[in-house]
Order: sequence, then structure tokens, then C-alpha cells
Amino acid sequence: MNARRQRLWGMVHKETLQILRDPSSISIAFVMPVVLLLLFGYGVSLDAKRIPLGIVIEQPDTASQSLAGAFDRSEFFRPQRYEAIQTAQQALAERHIDGILWLHNNFSSRLLSGEEAPIGVFVNGVDSNRANITNGYIQGTWLAWLQHYAEAQGQEFRLPVSLEQRVWFNPALNSRLFLVPGLIAIIMTMIGSLLTAMVVAREWERGTMEALMVTPLHMGEMLAGKLIPYFLLGMGGMMLSVAMARGLFGVPLLSPLWLLVLCSALYMAVSLAIGLLISIVTRNQFLAGQVALVVSFLPSFLLSGFLFDIHSMPDFVQVVTYLIPARYFVAILQTLFLAGPVWPVVAFNAGAMLLMLMILVALVVKKSYKRLD
Repeated sequence: MNARRQRLWGMVHKETLQILRDPSSISIAFVMPVVLLLLFGYGVSLDAKRIPLGIVIEQPDTASQSLAGAFDRSEFFRPQRYEAIQTAQQALAERHIDGILWLHNNFSSRLLSGEEAPIGVFVNGVDSNRANITNGYIQGTWLAWLQHYAEAQGQEFRLPVSLEQRVWFNPALNSRLFLVPGLIAIIMTMIGSLLTAMVVAREWERGTMEALMVTPLHMGEMLAGKLIPYFLLGMGGMMLSVAMARGLFGVPLLSPLWLLVLCSALYMAVSLAIGLLISIVTRNQFLAGQVALVVSFLPSFLLSGFLFDIHSMPDFVQVVTYLIPARYFVAILQTLFLAGPVWPVVAFNAGAMLLMLMILVALVVKKSYKRLD
């Protein structure tokens, strides 16, 4: 037992020195999380605010100016006035504005007579998601103004349906609270899969694998000695990311820290196993890096639910997402941070990652042997 422990510690010590001598590993583990969190936390937002909106009033009067003022006061719009609809349409075509509110010359007269007073709305549909959000904000501001106008006239404003809306888990609908937890999964994927994919391949390229083959190290001890430093590196990057999420961006953590650490350790083990399997199969650092990018990082970024809603994807793509470990970890992270320890969600997704880990370990064991062929 002591001899095995000494061999394992010697391998861990060797790999730790290799990491310390390689600035890129330290950068990926600790500098990259800071850069990505700052970039996504401050620079990337899925919220639509201060939307440039053109307002055309053909016949200015009290009612039309009051409606335009409602858009001026809204935090969602940055209105710009145009005298003619043709000028506003030209600005929309040139991407100076994202929408147009057109009040016809008979707007006030029809409103005062109790008739329908429709408004013209044009929205830039190049970005369909932003177009839907813009259209919804315009309708919301219009309905709120109608209610206020009816009350000012001493009338009762009624809609066929009364909607009482309540948003759970993220009442402010702040996309930062949604993005930052998911970004932790992307960071751990890069540390785990991309770095580990180089581990064994580097030994083959440098010709040092032959020297390791003649040592008393068993294959399991060799692989464990290589992975332990990267596991600790990944968990360190995770803790740095969590500290930034809580302290810098104010993302709530509504679950015990030990549960977050446990689930993160499980995902880190899965990422390491993926990177190690790629490294063993390819035996080339460049090829291993490319395969890790295509097999691990890009699917984690695009198909995990980090940025894009999985339920909005085509059916066959949704089926593919079940093969992406980051899908399950992103679901756990968003639940633990924003909703608390919802045990059915945590148990299902952790169980899926555990099953993947068992399959990957079996493949690694099958592909790992102390032979040069």
C-alpha cells in the first residue's frame, strides 16, 4: 500500500510540476474564468432594454402626445420622433431604429368617439427573438396607457381576460442571473476536456510515454496521477467562478455550498474522462485539441441550454442534447443557484452524469494498456 501510494504521489508531483511550468494551464484555469465571467456578465445580455423606437404622429394633440410620453418614460425604449412615416421606414431599413409606432391623423378622434383607435407598428424582424420582445413591450405599453387614459376620462377599462402575472425564481427577468451559472459549466468543460485531452497525447508526442511504460506504475496509477492535479485545478476554477458570481454579479445561491461542490466534482470527473479518452485515442496534441473542441466544448456551449432554450430546438436536436453532459450540469447549476435544492431535478441530472461517468471510465479502461502498439 505504501509503495502504491508513493508511486501515485510521485506521478501527481510530476504532473503538478508540469502544470506549473506551463503558463497556459494556469491561464485556462484561473484567468479565462475571470475573462469569460466579465465578458458574459457585463458585455452579453439577453435583455431588451432601451430599444430604439421611431414615433410618427401625423396630427399631434393631447392624446397622441400622452401616448408618446408613455414610451418616453419606459425603460425599455429610446424613442426618436419622425415627422413622416417614409422617413421612419428609411431609418428602420438602415438599422437606426428597431421599430416604428405610427399614430394616424384620426387617432384621437376615433379614441374620443369610443371607436377602435388602432396604431401602426413596424418591427425589424431580422432578429426574430428581439422582434417578438419588442412587439410585446409595445403592446404592454399601449395597454397600460389605455388603462391610464380610461381612468383619466372617468371610464372603466376592461379586457376580456384579466392576466395576473407572477415570475418565479428570477422576478426581474435579469438574463445575467441565467447566464452566469450556466457559464460555470462551460468553464469547467474547457478546463476538464480541453486540458486533459493533451495529457496523454503530450507524453506520446514527446517520447516520454516509453519511459513511463518501464516504471513500476500501473496504468490506473499513471492515469490517476495525471488527472488529480487537473481535477483540483478545475475545482479551483469553479470556486473562483462561484465567488465572482456571488460577489461581483449578485447571483443568489439558494442551495448549500456542499451540494454545489459535490455536483461540480461529478461533472468535473465526467469532463476529465472525456478529455482522457480523446487523448488516449488520438495520441496527438493538435488532433486531441480539435476533437475536444468539436466533441465537448462546442456542444456544451450550443446544446446545453446555456444560451439557447432546448425545448425550442428541433426534435432530433433535442434527442442529441441528452448525450451532452453539460446539459445536465447546466440544469443543476441553474436550479441550485436560482431555485434551491429541488431534489428531483438534482437527482435526475446527477444520476445521468454518474451513468455517463461509468460508461466513460469503462471505455478508458478498455483503451488503456501499458503497451507501445
